[in-house]
Amino acid sequence: MNVAIILAGGKGVRLGLNVPKQFAEVLGKPVIAYTLDIFQQHPEIDAIEVVCVKGYFDEMWGICRKYGLTKVKWIVEGGASFSESVQKGVFGLEDICADDDIVTIHTGVAPFLEPDFITDNLRVCREKGNAITSFPLYSLAGKRNEQDPEMTNEWFDRDSIVCLKNPHSVRYALIRDMYKEAVKTGLIDRVKPYTTTLMFHMNIPIYLSQGSQMNIKITKKEDLELFEAFVLMKQKQREKNGNEA
Repeated sequence: MNVAIILAGGKGVRLGLNVPKQFAEVLGKPVIAYTLDIFQQHPEIDAIEVVCVKGYFDEMWGICRKYGLTKVKWIVEGGASFSESVQKGVFGLEDICADDDIVTIHTGVAPFLEPDFITDNLRVCREKGNAITSFPLYSLAGKRNEQDPEMTNEWFDRDSIVCLKNPHSVRYALIRDMYKEAVKTGLIDRVKPYTTTLMFHMNIPIYLSQGSQMNIKITKKEDLELFEAFVLMKQKQREKNGNEA
């Protein structure tokens, strides 16, 4: 079984909205609905768990009903951080997922995701045990100077660097045991709150799958405007393809 864990537990205060950014509407439809629909339509995703911000459970279930998101089977409360929300999502599936099942973790405010990236993520995970969506670094990279963070005097070969993005797919036993060990040892409090940084610190090899720099997370108002343009472009493409059929 392949289960998507969609993280919608944040408040998104940087956007300055009166609702968490995952519930912000673009062309009359909440951002989270766009993201969930990508996984709803994907033939390899069997079920979806939403990690939801406190106080929005009823609204989340209402969105699922309105947009036919029938694969959403569980909604659990999010945590105070990305790491806590992932933990709650993973541990919420303990009595549901078998060790060999795959969980695919994605943030609910990254609705630019293309279905092909989910497909490749799952393929690599089946073969290797985990898969992190990635893409090459297309520009030069410099390292900030420790004494003067507004200056760089050290550069990296961009061909040696890869950018890591959502979604992440991991065999359930691996990610469950990884988080349990990190909590038990206190490592969870000593590293940056991301699945990948935890894997690096626990010496777990990370395997890469296909991605794109277009797969961005909405953090600013300009990102909402960009996503609206993206949706309109997709609509025009579908209309064009329909007329040509």
